[in-house]
Amino acid sequence: MNKINKKLKESNKILSIYLTAGYPKLEDTVSIIQGLEKSGVDMIEIGLPFSDSLVDGPIIQESNTKALQNGMTTKLLFEQLKDIRKTVSIPLIIMGCFNPMMQYGVEAFCKKCAEIGIDGLIVPDLPVDIYHQDYKAIFKKYNLENIFLITPQTSEKRIRYIDSISNGFIYMVSSTSVTGSQSGFSAAQTEYFKRIEAMRLNNPQIIGFGISNNKTFLQVTKHTKGAIIGSAFIKYLTEKGIENIDEFVKTILK
Repeated sequence: MNKINKKLKESNKILSIYLTAGYPKLEDTVSIIQGLEKSGVDMIEIGLPFSDSLVDGPIIQESNTKALQNGMTTKLLFEQLKDIRKTVSIPLIIMGCFNPMMQYGVEAFCKKCAEIGIDGLIVPDLPVDIYHQDYKAIFKKYNLENIFLITPQTSEKRIRYIDSISNGFIYMVSSTSVTGSQSGFSAAQTEYFKRIEAMRLNNPQIIGFGISNNKTFLQVTKHTKGAIIGSAFIKYLTEKGIENIDEFVKTILK
């Protein structure tokens, strides 16, 4: 069984953390992943930096720029992660734009992911229909879950279609804005969470965008399987460095 599916079955409230590969320093990627697992995180998203990401807010965009300046590339990320499964057992997901995957070669990219122990991919700019038609068989061949995003504006028909071709979790974007932390969720956002919860989809949902503390973590996990934290963690790394990652995780899970 894919590690993502196993974790979804085992855990009630999943905490997934996003990091940008090669940030703050080029060689920090593996140390951060190891630190997050030791701190009790359930799942990790490894951001493959790209210069033109459309969904990321300023904090993650800045970390992408810095990581690229540091010298991070797809090839180097795979090199950094080649022995990751010797020390890390929780699910690992690579998140990034489709362009670097195409440049590397989609099947070659998926094969490399399988070789080093990556469990899934999040490719926000890969259209669902194109994935279903052209790439689903490749992902399945290498036992990779492809995680799709939905937003408050996604139609019920589209959500059910995404649910029908998914086999992991659905990444539920909390709002239509770019990534970034906030102090709490509005009544409209809470109604959106409840609406999706009431659809009783086959795949569990994990909410991202706007989660930064224990309060927002508890708000979203009341209606979904878990939460994804990105900008708040990148901000923490920028300000505090990588030495005390457990302090950040404790503020979420306290």
